[in-house]
Amino acid sequence: MYNTDMPTRAELPTTPQLLRSTAIAVATASALLVTVVLPSEYGFDPTGIGRVLGLAQMGEIKQQLIAEADSDATTATGEAPPFLVAEISDEAVNVVPSPGGASQDSVRSSWRDTVTLTLAPDEAAEIKLTMKQGEVAIYEWTAAPGHVNFDLHADGANESFTSYSKGRSATEDSGEFTAAFDGAHGWYWRNRSGVAVDVTLRTKGAYSQVRRVI
Repeated sequence: MYNTDMPTRAELPTTPQLLRSTAIAVATASALLVTVVLPSEYGFDPTGIGRVLGLAQMGEIKQQLIAEADSDATTATGEAPPFLVAEISDEAVNVVPSPGGASQDSVRSSWRDTVTLTLAPDEAAEIKLTMKQGEVAIYEWTAAPGHVNFDLHADGANESFTSYSKGRSATEDSGEFTAAFDGAHGWYWRNRSGVAVDVTLRTKGAYSQVRRVI
């Protein structure tokens, strides 16, 4: 069996070559950190390139929604638990189930549940579906007459926070998502429009419960 020959000393990179390669790698990593990672994840854009590419706006939305969610959870419970399971309050939200519900085979039939709630200026709300991993939910929601910031995400015991979609100053959103794990999957809205906003959420698909957690 043939073994590769050991390189000779002359074939090995010199110290200056190694230092140059290291410097290039460090410079590249630093450039990506400043122009891509910091703007897209934290909204910090010292060069201005991230804003041109639309990354800074993404980071600002992420940081704003995270801060608002943490603030609301802390205010309501005294701490920020990973999995809130408060039942829906009849005074705060109205859930109207369709007769017979819906199975995953008929996920594209009529809406299964409709949730309506009113958010005062700066008020937040969070509605979650209890789902198992791999189950699919389809949704649409509207906000009027103002607009809301939102984050469609999931959390659960021993599971990391997962965001499916998010936005700012939105008046509607629709689509579908597949549960990444067993747990609570749903929407966080914050009314930043300065006027009372009516939010209407319609859902269908494979889930067992609809809950309000904020």
